[in-house]
Amino acid sequence: MSRAGANGDAAGVPAGPTDADLARLAEALRPLPVDADHLRGFGELPGVEEDPWEALLSTVGAEEHAALEAVARRLGLRYLAEPRLEDSSDVFYERVPASMARARLIAGLAVEGGSLVVATSRPMQPDAFDQIERLAGMPVEVVLAPRAQVANLINRGYEQRQGLVEEIVEDIPLDERAFETAAGSIAKGADLLQLARQTPVIRLVNMILFEALRRRASDVHIQPLESALLIRYRVDGLLVDAFSPPLSLAAAISSRLKVMAELDIANRHSPQDGQTTVRIGARKIDIRLSCVPTIFGERLVLRLLDQSQTQLSLDALGMTPQMQDALVDLVERPSGIVLVTGPTGSGKTTTLYAALERIDRGSRNVMTIEDPVEYHLDSIAQVQVNPKRGVTFATGLRALLRQDPDVILVGEIRDTETAHLAVQASLTGHLVLATLHTNDAPSAVSRLQDIGVEPYLISSSLLAVLGQRLLRRVCAACGGTGRGDRGACETCAGSGYAGRVAAYELMLMSDELRRMAMRSADALELARQARDQGMRPMLDDARAKRDAGLTTTDELRRVLHEA
Repeated sequence: MSRAGANGDAAGVPAGPTDADLARLAEALRPLPVDADHLRGFGELPGVEEDPWEALLSTVGAEEHAALEAVARRLGLRYLAEPRLEDSSDVFYERVPASMARARLIAGLAVEGGSLVVATSRPMQPDAFDQIERLAGMPVEVVLAPRAQVANLINRGYEQRQGLVEEIVEDIPLDERAFETAAGSIAKGADLLQLARQTPVIRLVNMILFEALRRRASDVHIQPLESALLIRYRVDGLLVDAFSPPLSLAAAISSRLKVMAELDIANRHSPQDGQTTVRIGARKIDIRLSCVPTIFGERLVLRLLDQSQTQLSLDALGMTPQMQDALVDLVERPSGIVLVTGPTGSGKTTTLYAALERIDRGSRNVMTIEDPVEYHLDSIAQVQVNPKRGVTFATGLRALLRQDPDVILVGEIRDTETAHLAVQASLTGHLVLATLHTNDAPSAVSRLQDIGVEPYLISSSLLAVLGQRLLRRVCAACGGTGRGDRGACETCAGSGYAGRVAAYELMLMSDELRRMAMRSADALELARQARDQGMRPMLDDARAKRDAGLTTTDELRRVLHEA
């Protein structure tokens, strides 16, 4: 008999309970704020037949994690905030139907000492544990875990048994017939996990991803509208409409992507984030998935990162030789702060990693704190920000400083604590590379002051600020005409652009600029002084690239609002 089943008096209210019965049950649930009066009308509560535990939590207003942990202590069960699947859990997923596991919210974890260890967020269902014992042919040990974690385990366990399709087939065309085939295969009321495993749905999602990569998209947007589903790709910084499949496919596509990213497919009412990896031949693609509920359904955005296509080299970024030399000199300094500024998606992280490539990582300890970790470099310790586990930029940076680093890359300075830690690190013998959201290089000084860094600390720690923007590059195949031998150019899909080139400005901190920072001079004064001492403005760099045929006047107007 299961350990949870041994506590049958805590499993539910017996038929026609007496006051003594209710008192004993309240005592069994003593960690929760429950008394006999709560339980007297418990059987009439909405949803109690489907999930008495959830109904109880709602009645007493208890928080799930704390309630499960308290009940686990009371019943002598283990509580796992983040349970993990082990290889021996296969017996559960082979013998217990997926429909039962999902309905009862029970996941297999492992076989330990001849017992099947299962995780659940619903302790009040001893009949379910007894049924699993019969199906598995062995005793069951119950551990308690949060609902979302159990749902993820169920998804992963059955998906691994079915074989997760990670290899994207290249020779399948994505057209209206593909959408019709997938839509025709979906039965009304189908289980979400079953939907995610259907072959047409798997192939459809794979084709959407492959088409995105073929078009060199950095992001995929899947947006449900009132009467249609819209799929758009972000190519070279601009969103373009790609497909409009039947709205009936929204749930299937969402479920499949959630299973791949190990998210809760039953949760459609709160935001979720996850990640996964797919392969196209020898290419490995990292995918980060964000789900947000809207009035017409879940909106999904996928960020695609093709490690093999990323150029982490200063030579490939489009810098002038003089600017490259200046940046290399900066990253060879033993201490100080170098900032890279620009809006989201302007290539700041790529520039920083290209600079890290020039650092001698054999003799210097290089560490990073990022959200997310986008690139993987040898001989560098990289830390992923994870607020759920208490790892923020500030706490992570504080921990890195105890690891004897020489160079620290901070993915973004966004608050006072992180800014102060970065400044203090630079003043105690560390080189700090970081990004900051400002419109140009001179504005970084004012931005640091706004965050809360004292002017004297800025003037004594800041080495330089590199500002940048990305402009679409003229397509080399068609020369920007958008036309090829057979109509639209295949390389740029008729847009006339393929790839992007950066425009930069590098403000090196001089003695005069430091004195101006000390007296809190504004960005206009700093920009004027930086130009007087030789800084080439970003607009001048962009115009030079336009004159060289790398980009166009229209791009200058779009990105920099100037011609």
